[in-house]
Amino acid sequence: MNGQRGFTLIELMIVLVIIGIVAAIAYPSYTRYVQKSVRTDAHAGLMQAASELERCYTRSYSYRDCTINAFSPEKNYEIAESINGDGYLLTASTAQDDGCEENITLSSSGERLPNACW
Repeated sequence: MNGQRGFTLIELMIVLVIIGIVAAIAYPSYTRYVQKSVRTDAHAGLMQAASELERCYTRSYSYRDCTINAFSPEKNYEIAESINGDGYLLTASTAQDDGCEENITLSSSGERLPNACW
């Protein structure tokens, strides 16, 4: 009794179709997850820079002579500061696709733009 062992072509094709369907569903979810994790790095960098500026302001009562770390913690974003009067505007910019069409900003009044990226 020597039975044949193995898979038929139909069985293999069914497995490939199932793998394709799972991959088609999982890939967009994965890319959204990666974009959100990269954006979280921008949020952390902006909050850290704002904290540094506020700490400096408590010492000298001015933002003029304050310096910040120019990068987010994971180095995905470059953080730029713009001092204007008694306030500041922090901008996080990246070359990566983070799902945001604009740079992510945080002002001294707490305004966060664009809203969809926060």
